Amino acid sequence: MNEVAVTVDPRRSRWIPWVFVGGMLLVVVVNGGLIWAALSTFTGVTVGKSYDRGRTYNHVLQTAARQQALGWQAEVTLRAGTLVVSVTDRQGLSVDGVLEGLLQRPLEAVQQPLTFRQTRGGQFESSTGVLRPGQWEARLLLHGPGGQTFDIRRRVLAP
Repeated sequence: MNEVAVTVDPRRSRWIPWVFVGGMLLVVVVNGGLIWAALSTFTGVTVGKSYDRGRTYNHVLQTAARQQALGWQAEVTLRAGTLVVSVTDRQGLSVDGVLEGLLQRPLEAVQQPLTFRQTRGGQFESSTGVLRPGQWEARLLLHGPGGQTFDIRRRVLAP
């Protein structure tokens, strides 16, 4: 019988365990990057205490119904460093009052307080200063002449 002698070079198969180690390291690095990205980016939560607010959702619905019953409409525009807000009632007449609020950047914890002055009936203006370009949310509250409150939330774009 002819026996064939097979010789195995031990150096030839030394790299195989390193392939497994390298693969595991790659998995750990990729997962670490994903964890970092998940923890350092926008959480998606824009309302504080969202669980508590969800439990009292009937109050949210009542507030929305009260707002709708007022019939007031607001137009919010941002032009040349000034936020202009016009408020009209159901008949298109201007609504006077005191307006307060702020600009908030949705993706960051940046808030810009606003001081409004009424320029004419139902129209209010506030200087915003220099804003970072992008999307901002105007969170405003109008205290009307009869003690009514009107919550205004609009998105505006800064150039």
